[in-house]
Amino acid sequence: MTEATQKPVRQGQAHKRAAILAAARELFVQAGVERTSMDAVAARAEVSKRTVYDYYGDKRRLLLGVIEDAGEAALGTLRRLVEQHLSDAVAVIDAAELERVMTDFAADLGSSLLVSSDYAAAVKLIAENEPLLPELEDHPLDEAHTQALAERFEHLASIGLLDVDDPRLAADHFHALTTLRVLNEPLRRRAEAEHVRRIMTDGAHAFMRAYASRSNSRE
Repeated sequence: MTEATQKPVRQGQAHKRAAILAAARELFVQAGVERTSMDAVAARAEVSKRTVYDYYGDKRRLLLGVIEDAGEAALGTLRRLVEQHLSDAVAVIDAAELERVMTDFAADLGSSLLVSSDYAAAVKLIAENEPLLPELEDHPLDEAHTQALAERFEHLASIGLLDVDDPRLAADHFHALTTLRVLNEPLRRRAEAEHVRRIMTDGAHAFMRAYASRSNSRE
């Protein structure tokens, strides 16, 4: 993480940091960043205003902290689901079986991540405040999200289940066909679990049509 995005956190005070971020997230979404005061954040978090400033310095960096916190949680969810569905321990013998695994992975990613209120809040805050946050461009968290998928796609290509020349590009395509499609939906539709599931699984099928190894198909 770059120096600009590093934030001092007092040893043993992680619970205060979590309380501040939760309070800020709620208030930023409810009232908007501009209309939210640091006093209000401190009051809701039940800490002093000085503590908020000691941790984050100013409101812009607090906003960045809220978004990075959601991004780190999302990365943890992605890695957990990759391990659950796409690890070496999962027995996949051909492209047809891999398609089933990929659609299950996409469905779980949608239900675990995209319907998360914290993730939805971060997406909303980014859309409304992106000019305030130049640190988000080429952020290390974006790279980590891409890499988590790219590593597995590279492995699946190495054992003949995917036709992938550029694993990072394949990861970007999977993201575009699934997560980005959901995020481009109206907010009310993103709250509908079955609608999200359908988009995610349709995207996984489209990805497999593009990348499944023909030599390992049952057809």
